[in-house]
Amino acid sequence: MDSDLIPEARVKSRSRLSLVWLIPLIALIIGIWLAIKTWNEQGPVVTIEFKSAAGLVAGQTRIKFKDVEVGQVKTVNFSDDLKTVIVSAELQRTFAEFLTEHTRFWVERPRVTLSGISGLDTLVSGAYIALDPGEEGRARRHFTGLEQPPLIKTAEAGRRVRLHAPTLGSFNIGSPVYYRRIQVGQVVGYHLEPDGKAVIIEAFINAPHDALVTPDTRFWNVSGVDISLSTAGVQLDTPSLLAMLIGGIAFSTPDTIDSGQDHAPYPDVFPLYRNREAALAKTYARKERYLLIFEGAARGLASGAPVRLKGIDIGRVLDIQLQLDAETLAFRIPVLIEVEPERVTLRGSVSATERQQLVGRLVKNGLRAQLKLDSVVSGALYVDLDVEANAPPGELSQYGEYTVIPTRAGSLEAMTTQLANVLAKLDALPIEKIGRDLSQAAAGVNGLINAPELQSALDEFATTLAQVRATTTQFNQTLTPELGNMLRESTATLERARALLSDRSPLYVETQRTLQEVGQAARSLRQLADYLERHPEALLQGKGNRR
Repeated sequence: MDSDLIPEARVKSRSRLSLVWLIPLIALIIGIWLAIKTWNEQGPVVTIEFKSAAGLVAGQTRIKFKDVEVGQVKTVNFSDDLKTVIVSAELQRTFAEFLTEHTRFWVERPRVTLSGISGLDTLVSGAYIALDPGEEGRARRHFTGLEQPPLIKTAEAGRRVRLHAPTLGSFNIGSPVYYRRIQVGQVVGYHLEPDGKAVIIEAFINAPHDALVTPDTRFWNVSGVDISLSTAGVQLDTPSLLAMLIGGIAFSTPDTIDSGQDHAPYPDVFPLYRNREAALAKTYARKERYLLIFEGAARGLASGAPVRLKGIDIGRVLDIQLQLDAETLAFRIPVLIEVEPERVTLRGSVSATERQQLVGRLVKNGLRAQLKLDSVVSGALYVDLDVEANAPPGELSQYGEYTVIPTRAGSLEAMTTQLANVLAKLDALPIEKIGRDLSQAAAGVNGLINAPELQSALDEFATTLAQVRATTTQFNQTLTPELGNMLRESTATLERARALLSDRSPLYVETQRTLQEVGQAARSLRQLADYLERHPEALLQGKGNRR
């Protein structure tokens, strides 16, 4: 066999990296990439502490924001002291920057409250955890869940206002806020002031109605039914049924606003007035305090009673005391009042010094304080300041730090004094002697009426009246017909005389003709007399012989 025909093997060098190892390497790279992608896409994990886990199921309960699912509950465990439950949930990565100290979580369940009904959709879909993200604040991953849903969400536009009130009254979270009887907001919270003397109520005004709140806006209480009795009658103001049940707040801005205050800064706290009348009443910054000292009783006068000048409110009563003088054992009642001088408009230019002296000048002219009845039903009193024309000149005095204005007896006290004086004068009258004299006079009158002489005179008077009556009857029967005939004849005679004197009667015509002839004769005589006066010789020579 030929050796040339035997094949020879060729030796080739191979690379150390085999294709067999390429597949695991690719798988490793894909795994690392998937791990990095999963890590990057994984959202933040938060823990939420609730008092109860009712309706929450691990792996099923969703976390929603505006009804859109943004996370899911992973685990539900107990806290170390077993007082609460700790819910661990994973959220979408986009919500990582919104998890701040202001973020809020709560369980959405069906709820029925006085302010409304919410969470009805959970009857079908089941309970879920609602999320209200916070955009500002420090980042946080552990939260305490709310027991009740917040009334105002972070994304809602509007304005928060703080109101200062002496008591909470009937307000509660969810109480409506009205503008012209249209609900534009609600109460979202309340708390005591640090000193415990007042309550701060937080309200939220929805946009765009929040633009109606200005630095001069007034807020007042519209809870319950407001009934006021005055000289104008009974006034009844009833709010909506919801405000009557859970309280309500209304606000408005007085029409008489200075335009220069439009850009003034908003106050931190607005006062909450008791009613609309008190809220819209014009207020003044300048206030002055005076002391009034009354000697009589002051039943019906209370703190807050009005102080009026010429019937117009200018202030109110601040304090009332009862004092006893240990030496004279006399009681007196000091009353501290606060007035607003700017309610009285001064005409003309008056300097500051003259303004301070005006009260003293008024007191010299008769300015006095008096207690008067404000309501007949309640018996409430008020302080009336008025200038008494016949009052003797008075002067201001000083009692401690307060200026004292002279007073006079109240109207009721003055009436009581006058009544007492009248009763004293009646007691001084000899009532018994007057009674005896009246009894004697009555007995004398009775004897005179029953006297025989008076009875005889009355009988004679009755007989005379009977005779006069008979004479009158006879006169009517006999003389009256004759008088009637005489009147008829006189009437006929007058008719005939009227016919004779008529302008168409023959007598009238003849009389007119005779009068005309007499007139012509008179004119002829006048002409003859004139001619003889000019020619007297005609009486001897005749008219025809005159040359």
